[in-house]
Amino acid sequence: MNHKKKYIFIIVSIIAILLNTKSFTLTNEQIKKCYYKSFELEKKQQYAKAIKALMPIYKIYPNTYTVNLRLGWLYYLRKNYKNSEYHYQKASNAIPTAIEPLLGLTLPLLAEEKWKEAEQICYRILKKDFYNYYGNLRLCFALRMQKKYQLAETIARKMLTLYPTDLLFLRELGLNLYLSNKKKEAYRIFQNILILSPKDPIASRYIRNS
Repeated sequence: MNHKKKYIFIIVSIIAILLNTKSFTLTNEQIKKCYYKSFELEKKQQYAKAIKALMPIYKIYPNTYTVNLRLGWLYYLRKNYKNSEYHYQKASNAIPTAIEPLLGLTLPLLAEEKWKEAEQICYRILKKDFYNYYGNLRLCFALRMQKKYQLAETIARKMLTLYPTDLLFLRELGLNLYLSNKKKEAYRIFQNILILSPKDPIASRYIRNS
């Protein structure tokens, strides 16, 4: 290819790229329609189709926060945990200060029983928001599954100073006390749970076993 033909080829290529880029954009109305369709399909538990509905957006704007956050959630619902992690991480990269994608990321990690990784993500959440409800709750669970009962107990007690009758943190406290052989104290916690929720299955089971 001589210099003149090469020059013409480069110019034509640049024009083609510019035209191609211009054509591959979406209007706000098109974006809204994609999201609306995705939400409607999610309600019907058609998660694969809900993901597919977002692909026109993702293909053009693959690094944007909102679309990756939503794909992380939908892939989690579909139990495709690897892709869920991937998109939650992309959302976190898009807005590093955001807590939402970190909270989302804990879901597939816990589902995959990646307790240590989930623990680390929870600590990142708590660094941004020390009393974050779900960050602390999921940290309790991840610690308990690693048999770090004392640390999990401390987290549960911290949160119960804010939410004294919260059943989820009371359960975590009771379970961690029981599993660390503080069974009398655990029994009292489970009794308190049954006052708040008389048919609570976890408290009832451990009361029978105490």
